[in-house]
Amino acid sequence: MGIKKLGNITMVQLSDMDSNIYLIGDTVIDSGTGFNFTRLYSVVKMLKMSMADVKRIINTHCHFDHIGGNGYFLKAEIAAHEDDAEVIEKGDNEKSWADFFEGKLSPRPVKFKLREGDRIEAGGMELEVIHTPGHTPGSICLYDRKQKILFSGDTLFSDGIGRTDMPGGNEEDLLKSIERLMGLEIKTLLPGHGDWIKENATSSLKKMLSNPGEEE
Repeated sequence: MGIKKLGNITMVQLSDMDSNIYLIGDTVIDSGTGFNFTRLYSVVKMLKMSMADVKRIINTHCHFDHIGGNGYFLKAEIAAHEDDAEVIEKGDNEKSWADFFEGKLSPRPVKFKLREGDRIEAGGMELEVIHTPGHTPGSICLYDRKQKILFSGDTLFSDGIGRTDMPGGNEEDLLKSIERLMGLEIKTLLPGHGDWIKENATSSLKKMLSNPGEEE
């Protein structure tokens, strides 16, 4: 298990299977598979919080390794892009890829169906929703323009780009989404898996994309 802090953002890595989980005030960005409740509970307790203190979950997309833990936050309302919301609400095991993780997705209501340009306040940050289809139809990134921080979900990583060989994937859409992101000034990249880029992310990402490796 790994924990990193950046200002008021806590990044939690529970296991290789789980997405990165970001805690910002009373908001969580992605919730992992839900297989590692004890580890997650210990982190929340260490931050002098309870699971019920989390009031909102923002899911960057509808894959099981990012949404399977939604139900552990008992008081939280879920926000997700409108194009992925149905998968979460129906508990669609095929489209969420739950079967791949040998998990079972429980249906959850999506209170806030997000669209391009929506803004969400979280822990003193204003997060702008950027619709970045390709990994899934409703994949989003969240951008704080003031601090130039990008939460990139599974669209873009510090060492590669998102997969398109799973339900809802589209390589052409993904490349267009990445091209859009490269038009932003990004200081810090906080991806859905793996390490972050703390400084000069745009420059690092452009170098990585000019010599891409295999997709993640």
